[in-house]
Amino acid sequence: MADRTVAAAVADAHRTEWARVLAATVRVTADLDLAEECVQAAFARALVAWATGLPSRPGAWLTTTARNVALDELRRETRWRTRMPLLVEEESAPSYGWGSDEAIEDDRLRLVFTCCHPALAIESQIALTLRLVCGLRTAEVARAFLVSEPTMAARITRAKKKIAQARIPYRTPTVAELPGRVTAVLQVVHAVFTTGHASPGGDELVRAELIDRALGLGRMLRSLLPSDPGVAGLLGLMLLTNARSASRTRDGELVLLEDQDRSLWDRAAIAEGSELVREALEHEPPSLYALLGAIAEVHDRAPSWGDTDWAAIVRTYDLLDALWPSPVVSLNRAVAVGFASGPDAGLRMLEELAADPQLATYPYFAVARADFHQRVGDVRSARLFFAEALALTDNQVERAYLERRLAALDA
Repeated sequence: MADRTVAAAVADAHRTEWARVLAATVRVTADLDLAEECVQAAFARALVAWATGLPSRPGAWLTTTARNVALDELRRETRWRTRMPLLVEEESAPSYGWGSDEAIEDDRLRLVFTCCHPALAIESQIALTLRLVCGLRTAEVARAFLVSEPTMAARITRAKKKIAQARIPYRTPTVAELPGRVTAVLQVVHAVFTTGHASPGGDELVRAELIDRALGLGRMLRSLLPSDPGVAGLLGLMLLTNARSASRTRDGELVLLEDQDRSLWDRAAIAEGSELVREALEHEPPSLYALLGAIAEVHDRAPSWGDTDWAAIVRTYDLLDALWPSPVVSLNRAVAVGFASGPDAGLRMLEELAADPQLATYPYFAVARADFHQRVGDVRSARLFFAEALALTDNQVERAYLERRLAALDA
């Protein structure tokens, strides 16, 4: 078999099977680092072994190989039966019957919940999830979050040590623990998606690899937790938001939602996302992601910007503000009011938020103020706030957009 075909098959297996293989191997090693090494060895062996023919079940082949490597490594350690494991597994942990293959699916769920344990800082949860669940190399995780590879390697190492020192169990949460723990997992997946959807820095507006990983995580969680409304809401939100990705730039330049070519939107993704969001909204109280998804659906359902039902969006933000208050929710609600009731009304609400310290360095707050000042004809204030947003923005595509807005005002 051609080397190129084998390499492509191994790469595809890495994308689709990494989490399953690693999760099953951790059960054998009780050691995250050793499990990673064994799984990497299994993929390396696949490059040679698969040259004579691809296995009918690549995931099963890789899992068996990784576990065998792990057993060989453990047997080489004279004290392997008595050494303190880095992860404590509770064999009596309850089984919830998630997935068609319960053992494999439960192992994956254990891995996800271990990476997203609330004892870890959110940045460590994200880094571990990308590295262990998604299989990204440390260099890729570092590049995604605009830090050096040594910095990210140290962050991942510290997180693993925290797991070891705190003896964080490698298990699914109990029924009582589940709601809070799922919230942490969803927060991590949403953070990965939003970072990919609007990169905080660099030369690209979108980081497609992070969006793909977030969507993959969302679909995995949906298969593992099919009745969880938060999972349904988050996956629906991501699908609805990403459906517009093809129209967000034109010739490398940022295109605002109101100016996008809606014929480029992915209607299949919109239909799937809408169904998931509606399912999530059937539960009371609605989750944060279900409500955000409902807002995204209003935008996606409108045939044009002028047909957007801004009153419905304002009502949804009212509910969000009651259930999930935050400065960003207040900002987005003010913007929605500005489009529903006129820029003067929106500008008044934005000015009321100016004292919030969390918005002082948030570039999109400055952009909103600049835009509404321009809409009411206050060019001087618009120029000042566009300049402020430019000073707070590191993404080069967004910087170019702001520079164009400033140049247009000057003209």
